[in-house]
Order: sequence, then C-alpha cells, then structure tokens
Amino acid sequence: MSVPYWLEDEIARRPAPRREGRVDAAIVGGGVTGCAAALRLAEAGVRVRLHEQRRIAEGASGRNGGFALSGGAARYDVARETYGRERAAAYWRWTEQALDRIEELAGDALRRPGSYRLAADAEEREAIRAEYEALREDGFRAEWLDDVPGGASGRFRGAILHPDDGSIQPARFVRRLAARAADAGAEIREHDPVADVEALDADQVVVATDGYGHGLVAELSDAIWPTRGQVIVSEPLDRVLYDRPHYARQGFDYWQQLPDGRVLLGGFRDTSIMDELTDVEETTETIQHALEQFLGELVGTATRVTHRWAGIFGLTQDMLPLVGRVPGREAVWVAGGYSGHGNVLGFACGELVADAILGRESPQLELLAPARFAG
Repeated sequence: MSVPYWLEDEIARRPAPRREGRVDAAIVGGGVTGCAAALRLAEAGVRVRLHEQRRIAEGASGRNGGFALSGGAARYDVARETYGRERAAAYWRWTEQALDRIEELAGDALRRPGSYRLAADAEEREAIRAEYEALREDGFRAEWLDDVPGGASGRFRGAILHPDDGSIQPARFVRRLAARAADAGAEIREHDPVADVEALDADQVVVATDGYGHGLVAELSDAIWPTRGQVIVSEPLDRVLYDRPHYARQGFDYWQQLPDGRVLLGGFRDTSIMDELTDVEETTETIQHALEQFLGELVGTATRVTHRWAGIFGLTQDMLPLVGRVPGREAVWVAGGYSGHGNVLGFACGELVADAILGRESPQLELLAPARFAG
C-alpha cells in the first residue's frame, strides 16, 4: 500500500474554532512543528490560524520512521567540535527536555524503550565510540555494547544504547497536538495551501514546512534542501526480533519492530543519493528493492511488505535546524531543516519559534538563527 501505516489511525474529532479577519499569527504547515507552535501561541492568548495544504500530519509527520530520539542529526562529539562543548551540551539537554514534554502530551502515541546506534564496520565503530566517550564525559546517559541482543546480534561492530529514546506514532501525536491547539482557540484550516506568505492576513507568519514548500521563503531556498526518505513495513511477525529503534550506517538504515509485530524499515538513500535530493513524494524501484532485500536479512526469511511510502524532509549543510526570523523580513519566521530528526526536533523548534514570537529568550535561538546562512 502507498498509504503510510501511521495514517491509518482513525481521526478523532476536534474543536473547530473560526477566526474572522486578521490574526496575530498565521502558521503554514500542519505537521509537528506547526501544531506545536500553534498550541504554544494559542495557550498564551495569541489569535492563531494554521494553514495545511492536506490534512494534519499528512506530510513528513505521517511519513517518517517513528523514531523519537534526543540529540541532533550530527554525532555529539562532532557537535562539540563544531559548536563548542557548552553549546552542544545545552542543545542536547534541550532535546532531552523536549522528549520529556512529548511524553507528557503524547499518551499512548509514545513508548520509551531506548534506542541503539549501531556500527556497521570498524570505521563506524571508532566514530560512535568517540561519540559515546564524549557523551559520558559530559554526563549524558549512554551505554556501550560490543553486541546487541535480538535480531541484530552478531551483525554489527558495537553500539550505543540511548536508554531514554523512544518510538512514536507520529501522526497520532501530531493530531493530538492539533486537537489541543484547537481547544485552546487556534483555527486550523486543512486543504488550504499557501502560495504566498505575504498574502496571509496576519501580523506574524511562521513557515513550518521543513522540506516541503521549497521556495516559499526564497531567501532560504538554498539553506534547506528538500530530501526524500523511503520506508517499508512488513506483515506482522510472530516473534519479537527488535525491541527498540535501531539506527545504523550513520542513519542511512533505520528500523524498529512495532507493537503489532510488523518491522518498519527506512533509509538506503545512499544507494541513489542524488536522486533523493528532491521534493517529489514517490517511491523508487532502486531504493524499494534495497529495502526489501535488507528486510529479508533482518527477519531471516522472505517477508511480505504491506506498506511502502516516501516523505520529504529538510536537510541543512551544518545539520542544525533553522529557527527564527527570516533575515530582512520582520514579520516572517521559519522553523525547519531537521535533517531527518524531525519528531523531537520539530516539536522543540515549534515551541521555540512560538516562544521567540512571544518575546521569550532561549540560548538555542542564536545557535539556530537563519541569519547564519544569510548573504
């Protein structure tokens, strides 16, 4: 099936407030970032209108691998070298706090069994061992394993166990955020595409489309690159092989076993990497074949695929999101560019951009400022 597994949940009804005329803030994008921002602003008494071209969570928030990971897209040791030790540690702790807050809001959409970051070869073992040592030096919870239990046993060259990470049903979570935002007074307009942010009847505009809507903010069109990710899901298995999310080959392979026994597998973007720098939301034979082959290896036998899909995420050159005011445009804000880590970072950045509009300071605003790519 081409319908993402996550979008098969029944959609619960939510309040439907209407905002007539001009609003204080318009949000473009009904994914995790837009809904988190709408909730934060509406709870603060801001008149909010959210515009989504499809339905809530039908973009990247319903088309990803369902990982809820703390930290950033870069390895922690690399982040320390790049941004400085103090900044990197503060950024990691900020994402941990975001994951804790997601747990408060998500209900049964979130489980927290931890995650494995796996080394596929000796070179990757050395790299993630350096990350593990840096994490431990700075007081983060992490464990080193020379091997991992379950279906991956004997296949990899070491792993970091992140004990607080999770697995999320992303569409269910985002729809719950939208319902909370609507209950707080935000107007949510589905099937309402935006072609020109300047045409929105609002004092402030937040563009929260990550890799979608490329060119909507022309000033940042070269800073966030739309990138395609592809996923497959198997039929239910009668045994548990993988008890938590697994993340391997520097994130090019990722998989988990879902509560109903299915194995969800994504990645292999590097088998056709230039073709995947696109905003065309469709699967390709090359990557789907690679995914199916690896699924057979993970399960140990040929296994029927029941769901397959593609989604678009935003990639940045420095692997950090862009959050803040668009340079040269006083009333336009952006939050996006999660480099494939949008479930937690997207939520955190939605709250962060809302806080910025509300005049609340955060050390993350300087680190993630879009102005770093200006001019």
